Amino acid sequence: RADRLAALAARLRFALPGAELLELQLDVTDTGAVMALPKRIEGTPFEKVDILVANAGLALGVASADANDMTDAKRMIDTNVLGVISLCSAFLPGLRARNSGHLVITGSIAGHVAYAGGSCYNASKFAMTGFSQATRHDLKGTAIRVTQVSPGAVETEFSNVRFNGNDAKVESVYAGFTPLNGEDIADNIMYAVTRPVHHQVADMVVFANAQSGPTDIARNSAAP
Repeated sequence: RADRLAALAARLRFALPGAELLELQLDVTDTGAVMALPKRIEGTPFEKVDILVANAGLALGVASADANDMTDAKRMIDTNVLGVISLCSAFLPGLRARNSGHLVITGSIAGHVAYAGGSCYNASKFAMTGFSQATRHDLKGTAIRVTQVSPGAVETEFSNVRFNGNDAKVESVYAGFTPLNGEDIADNIMYAVTRPVHHQVADMVVFANAQSGPTDIARNSAAP
Protein backbone atom coordinates (compact mmCIF):
# COMPACT_ATOMS: atom_id res chain seq x y z
CA ARG A 1 0.00 0.00 0.00
CA ALA A 2 2.96 2.31 -0.49
CA ASP A 3 1.06 4.05 -3.30
CA ARG A 4 -1.81 4.92 -0.95
CA LEU A 5 0.63 6.18 1.66
CA ALA A 6 2.32 8.41 -0.91
CA ALA A 7 -1.06 9.72 -2.10
CA LEU A 8 -2.10 10.53 1.49
CA ALA A 9 1.19 12.31 2.10
CA ALA A 10 0.67 14.36 -1.05
CA ARG A 11 -2.81 15.40 0.10
CA LEU A 12 -1.50 16.37 3.52
CA ARG A 13 1.33 18.42 2.06
CA PHE A 14 -1.18 20.25 -0.12
CA ALA A 15 -3.59 20.86 2.77
CA LEU A 16 -0.86 21.73 5.30
CA PRO A 17 1.93 23.63 3.52
CA GLY A 18 5.18 23.33 5.41
CA ALA A 19 4.10 20.28 7.40
CA GLU A 20 6.84 17.73 7.99
CA LEU A 21 5.88 14.19 7.00
CA LEU A 22 7.70 10.90 6.85
CA GLU A 23 6.01 7.96 5.17
CA LEU A 24 7.51 4.50 5.62
CA GLN A 25 6.28 1.14 4.39
CA LEU A 26 6.37 -1.62 7.00
CA ASP A 27 5.04 -5.13 7.54
CA VAL A 28 4.18 -5.35 11.25
CA THR A 29 4.54 -9.13 11.15
CA ASP A 30 8.26 -8.66 10.37
CA THR A 31 9.47 -8.33 13.95
CA GLY A 32 13.04 -7.51 12.94
CA ALA A 33 11.89 -4.65 10.72
CA VAL A 34 9.65 -3.29 13.47
CA MET A 35 12.42 -3.42 16.06
CA ALA A 36 14.74 -1.63 13.62
CA LEU A 37 12.26 1.19 13.06
CA PRO A 38 13.57 3.54 15.80
CA LYS A 39 17.04 3.33 14.22
CA ARG A 40 15.51 3.86 10.78
CA ILE A 41 14.00 7.21 11.78
CA GLU A 42 17.07 8.51 13.62
CA GLY A 43 18.16 11.87 12.30
CA THR A 44 14.65 12.80 11.20
CA PRO A 45 12.29 15.23 12.98
CA PHE A 46 10.34 12.16 14.09
CA GLU A 47 13.02 10.25 15.98
CA LYS A 48 11.58 11.18 19.39
CA VAL A 49 8.17 9.60 19.01
CA ASP A 50 5.67 11.04 21.47
CA ILE A 51 2.40 9.50 20.22
CA LEU A 52 2.41 5.86 19.14
CA VAL A 53 -0.82 4.59 17.57
CA ALA A 54 -0.69 0.80 17.26
CA ASN A 55 -3.37 0.23 14.65
CA ALA A 56 -2.52 -3.22 13.30
CA GLY A 57 -5.49 -5.49 12.82
CA LEU A 58 -7.43 -7.77 10.52
CA ALA A 59 -10.00 -10.55 10.65
CA LEU A 60 -10.05 -13.47 8.23
CA GLY A 61 -13.28 -15.35 7.76
CA VAL A 62 -15.96 -16.39 10.22
CA ALA A 63 -15.00 -20.01 10.83
CA SER A 64 -16.33 -21.88 13.82
CA ALA A 65 -13.74 -22.71 16.49
CA ASP A 66 -13.76 -26.35 15.37
CA ALA A 67 -13.02 -25.36 11.76
CA ASN A 68 -10.37 -22.63 12.01
CA ASP A 69 -7.83 -22.44 9.21
CA MET A 70 -4.49 -22.37 10.99
CA THR A 71 -2.85 -20.22 8.33
CA ASP A 72 -5.53 -17.57 8.87
CA ALA A 73 -5.33 -18.00 12.65
CA LYS A 74 -1.56 -17.47 12.67
CA ARG A 75 -1.82 -14.41 10.45
CA MET A 76 -4.39 -12.83 12.77
CA ILE A 77 -2.29 -13.48 15.87
CA ASP A 78 0.94 -12.37 14.18
CA THR A 79 -0.65 -9.12 12.97
CA ASN A 80 -3.11 -8.21 15.71
CA VAL A 81 -1.10 -9.32 18.74
CA LEU A 82 2.59 -9.68 17.99
CA GLY A 83 2.56 -6.70 15.61
CA VAL A 84 1.32 -4.43 18.37
CA ILE A 85 3.60 -5.92 21.02
CA SER A 86 6.65 -5.49 18.81
CA LEU A 87 5.78 -1.85 18.06
CA CYS A 88 5.51 -1.21 21.79
CA SER A 89 8.78 -3.04 22.46
CA ALA A 90 10.46 -0.89 19.82
CA PHE A 91 9.19 2.52 20.98
CA LEU A 92 8.14 2.39 24.62
CA PRO A 93 11.75 2.37 25.91
CA GLY A 94 12.26 5.78 24.27
CA LEU A 95 9.02 7.15 25.70
CA ARG A 96 10.00 5.88 29.13
CA ALA A 97 13.49 7.35 28.90
CA ARG A 98 11.95 10.75 28.07
CA ASN A 99 9.14 10.22 30.60
CA SER A 100 6.54 11.50 28.16
CA GLY A 101 4.23 10.27 25.46
CA HIS A 102 1.00 8.48 24.72
CA LEU A 103 0.37 4.92 23.53
CA VAL A 104 -2.93 4.38 21.71
CA ILE A 105 -3.94 0.83 20.86
CA THR A 106 -6.78 0.27 18.41
CA GLY A 107 -8.73 -2.59 19.91
CA SER A 108 -12.27 -3.69 19.10
CA ILE A 109 -15.57 -4.44 20.75
CA ALA A 110 -14.51 -7.99 19.80
CA GLY A 111 -11.94 -7.67 22.57
CA HIS A 112 -14.67 -7.13 25.15
CA VAL A 113 -17.55 -9.32 23.94
CA ALA A 114 -17.14 -12.60 22.03
CA TYR A 115 -19.41 -13.80 19.24
CA ALA A 116 -19.94 -16.90 17.11
CA GLY A 117 -17.59 -17.11 14.16
CA GLY A 118 -15.02 -14.83 15.73
CA SER A 119 -12.93 -17.16 17.89
CA CYS A 120 -9.48 -16.26 16.57
CA TYR A 121 -10.25 -12.60 16.01
CA ASN A 122 -11.84 -12.41 19.48
CA ALA A 123 -8.78 -14.10 20.96
CA SER A 124 -6.46 -11.57 19.33
CA LYS A 125 -8.48 -8.57 20.47
CA PHE A 126 -9.05 -9.90 24.00
CA ALA A 127 -5.26 -10.22 24.10
CA MET A 128 -4.96 -6.53 23.24
CA THR A 129 -7.37 -5.57 26.02
CA GLY A 130 -5.22 -7.47 28.49
CA PHE A 131 -2.01 -6.08 27.01
CA SER A 132 -3.18 -2.48 27.18
CA GLN A 133 -4.32 -2.86 30.78
CA ALA A 134 -1.06 -4.53 31.84
CA THR A 135 0.97 -1.87 30.01
CA ARG A 136 -0.92 0.84 31.90
CA HIS A 137 0.01 -0.90 35.17
CA ASP A 138 3.64 -1.23 34.05
CA LEU A 139 3.86 2.49 33.27
CA LYS A 140 2.04 3.86 36.30
CA GLY A 141 4.13 6.48 38.02
CA THR A 142 5.42 7.78 34.67
CA ALA A 143 3.98 10.54 32.50
CA ILE A 144 3.13 8.05 29.72
CA ARG A 145 -0.56 7.55 29.05
CA VAL A 146 -2.11 4.37 27.63
CA THR A 147 -5.44 4.37 25.80
CA GLN A 148 -7.31 1.58 24.07
CA VAL A 149 -9.98 2.63 21.56
CA SER A 150 -12.40 -0.22 20.83
CA PRO A 151 -14.71 0.49 17.87
CA GLY A 152 -17.82 -1.38 16.89
CA ALA A 153 -18.98 -1.41 13.27
CA VAL A 154 -16.69 0.80 11.18
CA GLU A 155 -17.03 0.86 7.40
CA THR A 156 -13.47 0.50 6.17
CA GLU A 157 -11.78 -2.32 4.23
CA PHE A 158 -12.08 -4.53 7.31
CA SER A 159 -14.98 -6.58 5.94
CA ASN A 160 -13.48 -6.68 2.43
CA VAL A 161 -10.47 -8.42 3.95
CA ARG A 162 -12.54 -10.63 6.23
CA PHE A 163 -14.73 -11.89 3.38
CA ASN A 164 -11.97 -11.97 0.77
CA GLY A 165 -13.60 -9.34 -1.42
CA ASN A 166 -17.08 -10.93 -1.50
CA ASP A 167 -19.06 -7.77 -2.23
CA ALA A 168 -22.45 -9.22 -1.28
CA LYS A 169 -21.23 -10.26 2.16
CA VAL A 170 -19.47 -6.94 2.67
CA GLU A 171 -22.59 -4.96 1.77
CA SER A 172 -24.70 -7.05 4.15
CA VAL A 173 -22.48 -6.10 7.09
CA TYR A 174 -23.29 -2.40 6.75
CA ALA A 175 -26.83 -2.64 5.34
CA GLY A 176 -29.74 -0.89 7.02
CA PHE A 177 -27.87 1.41 9.41
CA THR A 178 -25.20 4.10 9.47
CA PRO A 179 -21.86 2.61 10.55
CA LEU A 180 -18.91 4.53 11.90
CA ASN A 181 -16.08 5.46 9.55
CA GLY A 182 -12.33 5.87 9.83
CA GLU A 183 -12.61 9.60 10.46
CA ASP A 184 -14.84 8.93 13.47
CA ILE A 185 -12.20 6.74 15.08
CA ALA A 186 -9.44 9.23 14.25
CA ASP A 187 -11.54 11.85 16.03
CA ASN A 188 -11.82 9.59 19.09
CA ILE A 189 -8.04 9.17 19.13
CA MET A 190 -7.54 12.92 18.82
CA TYR A 191 -9.83 13.44 21.80
CA ALA A 192 -7.79 11.03 23.93
CA VAL A 193 -4.38 12.47 23.04
CA THR A 194 -5.43 16.10 23.53
CA ARG A 195 -6.71 15.77 27.11
CA PRO A 196 -4.86 17.69 29.83
CA VAL A 197 -1.73 15.89 30.99
CA HIS A 198 -3.31 14.79 34.27
CA HIS A 199 -6.10 12.97 32.34
CA GLN A 200 -5.74 9.40 31.06
CA VAL A 201 -8.52 8.03 28.88
CA ALA A 202 -8.01 4.36 29.60
CA ASP A 203 -10.68 2.66 27.49
CA MET A 204 -13.05 4.01 24.89
CA VAL A 205 -15.74 1.74 23.40
CA VAL A 206 -17.45 3.36 20.42
CA PHE A 207 -20.58 2.05 18.68
CA ALA A 208 -22.67 3.17 15.77
CA ASN A 209 -25.93 4.58 17.10
CA ALA A 210 -27.89 1.50 15.97
CA GLN A 211 -25.44 -0.93 17.60
CA SER A 212 -25.40 -2.38 21.12
CA GLY A 213 -22.89 -5.23 20.74
CA PRO A 214 -20.55 -6.77 18.18
CA THR A 215 -23.37 -8.43 16.24
CA ASP A 216 -26.34 -6.63 17.83
CA ILE A 217 -27.48 -4.08 15.26
CA ALA A 218 -30.94 -2.62 14.71
CA ARG A 219 -31.27 -2.43 10.95
CA ASN A 220 -33.79 -0.20 9.22
CA SER A 221 -34.69 1.32 12.59
CA ALA A 222 -35.33 4.82 13.88
CA ALA A 223 -31.67 5.17 14.88
CA PRO A 224 -29.69 7.66 12.78
